[in-house]
Amino acid sequence: MPLRRRRFLAATAVVAALLVGTAVPADAAVWWSSDRWGTWSSGGYTLYNNIWGSGYGPQTIWANSATNWGVWANHPNTGGIKAYPNSTRYIGRRVSALGAVSSSFNVSVPTSGVAFTSAYDIWSSDHAHEIMLWMNKYGPVGPLGSLQTTTSVGGHTWQIYRGSNGANQVYSFVRTSNTSSGTVDVRAICQWIRDRGWFGDVTIGDVQFGYEITSSAGGKDFVTNSFTVTG
Repeated sequence: MPLRRRRFLAATAVVAALLVGTAVPADAAVWWSSDRWGTWSSGGYTLYNNIWGSGYGPQTIWANSATNWGVWANHPNTGGIKAYPNSTRYIGRRVSALGAVSSSFNVSVPTSGVAFTSAYDIWSSDHAHEIMLWMNKYGPVGPLGSLQTTTSVGGHTWQIYRGSNGANQVYSFVRTSNTSSGTVDVRAICQWIRDRGWFGDVTIGDVQFGYEITSSAGGKDFVTNSFTVTG
């Protein structure tokens, strides 16, 4: 057998061995990582494995493309957020100059034996303000702060909470019913917060979307069929 062929087969065997037990899709040929802080950038998006909490289990992130990716996670059935695997796109414009910024998503997620939310995390560029948009939630999870109001803005109806985690202000928009797909008017939500005086004409930095996972014992798949930020 030619040396080049032997080397190819050996490399293939190593990759196959590493994938055992991680439930990475067979067609996820572009990128994958089980590293706690694994990252990958493409087409203006950056994917983060982002296992930042304590008491976590194994987790593998994979990508077929910058906008089609997912995670297999096996975090124990204990309290506390273990990870926020996500895709991020940077905006870098003040609220007054955002224009028509929107985002669309479509996910396939587990609905039992888990505690997590599929959520946007939108940051001011100085990280003093954090806007969370909870699109679906399962298990014993809840937002930070106190309930301010229930209203419709940005294309959805939310219960809106406000509080601080000690490092930054947090505004949590919890959708009144779960959805696995939709479009969010990012500008409208940022302007709504500004109109209430909760922040000024801040610069919007990262628009992130992913899964804030508390528990997924036994191994669960969280699949982002599509995620885009436009404008």
